[in-house]
Amino acid sequence: MELLNEIWQTARRNKLRTSLTGFAVAWGIFMLIVLLGAGNGLINAMMRSNSRFLSNSMMVFGGWTSKPYNGLQEGRSISLNSKDLSATKTDFPENIDDVGAEITQTATISLGKEYVNARLDGVFPNHIRINKREMLYGRFINEIDLREQRKVVVLSRSQAKELVNNKRETINNNRFAALVGQYVNVGNFAFRVVGIYKDDESRQNNEAFTSFTTIRGIYGLGDEVGNIEYSFHGLPTEQDNTAFETRYRQRLNANHQAAPDDEDAVWLWNRFTQSMQMNKGMDIIRTALWIVGLFTLLSGIVGVSNIMLITVKERTHEFGIRKAIGAKPWSILRLIIVESVIITTFFGYIGMVLGVLANEYMDATIGHDQIDTGLFKATMFVDPTVGLDVCIEATLVMIIAGTLAGLIPARKAAKIRPIEALRAE
Repeated sequence: MELLNEIWQTARRNKLRTSLTGFAVAWGIFMLIVLLGAGNGLINAMMRSNSRFLSNSMMVFGGWTSKPYNGLQEGRSISLNSKDLSATKTDFPENIDDVGAEITQTATISLGKEYVNARLDGVFPNHIRINKREMLYGRFINEIDLREQRKVVVLSRSQAKELVNNKRETINNNRFAALVGQYVNVGNFAFRVVGIYKDDESRQNNEAFTSFTTIRGIYGLGDEVGNIEYSFHGLPTEQDNTAFETRYRQRLNANHQAAPDDEDAVWLWNRFTQSMQMNKGMDIIRTALWIVGLFTLLSGIVGVSNIMLITVKERTHEFGIRKAIGAKPWSILRLIIVESVIITTFFGYIGMVLGVLANEYMDATIGHDQIDTGLFKATMFVDPTVGLDVCIEATLVMIIAGTLAGLIPARKAAKIRPIEALRAE
């Protein structure tokens, strides 16, 4: 208690010095936690956006040839067809798992006097797994729908709300559930509602789904397939994916008499390589934030060390008197070190608490803000917080570093000769 009281009295006599030291420590901890929290908010938002799709999946789109080939000019439009779908299913069994296609038309869906304008997508059953749609009621398109060309439709929650004329903010879930099994008009045809899926605010939610074979038959689209989508395996690296994409593109280009190396004739959206690139970007962000944060901590450590050096210089005469009346070097060493530990611990804890509060404030404000483009909403920050373990570890690092920073001037004070200390101004 006597030691603590002495440190307290010293701090009271040197309020400005103690305050500046404490501010440097608290600011270092505070900035590290806030920077990591903000970075985690951005990273979590990116991860949420990326998680809307199955990562090991690919979508294939027709494009335009960019090179002349076999006497044909560049600039030809390429539309994917049944031959491309068949080649995808049969020619790459070592990598491709579940193959489907998506073909799109626009349609007006009505129930009584209520109607919605929708994008009617004819899909395979694998679409819900690849694009991670969540069903609220009923089911998605299945193999029987596909085989028998059933006139069935899966609506979004917002579409269902319009059709049941439910304008209230509080949704009547029973009315939604009752809609499943009813017939609605899709253009000039009666379709049975078999399911309702959950809205995703990052999408337009204007898609209504039916069987791929149904929409192709109704609209007389022949062998057109729109876009091809599939999941794959066995391609763990970017090099593996690049090699596969080259082989796959050559195969489809051959169906359309396009140059084997023409990358514009068939466009591939590889979500796996996109995910890998995004992970690299997130790792760079994390590393940059830690570097900036550690340099901020370092500034606090330097501040503690400088203040301790000043403390030793100012108290040199006092230390000389202590040693002259019998104080041992260890008692002086302990005094400086304990003072350094107490100051660092106290203000480090304050910085940690303020940093956590700042992150909670960001989570309560920016973390719930969305950018509304009119077509979809996007969240820029998701859970911009730092784990308690990181906060405690950062504070402990500052305490340990502050102790080591105080050790250097403490040893200097302990070694000073009494006669030299008494002569000091």
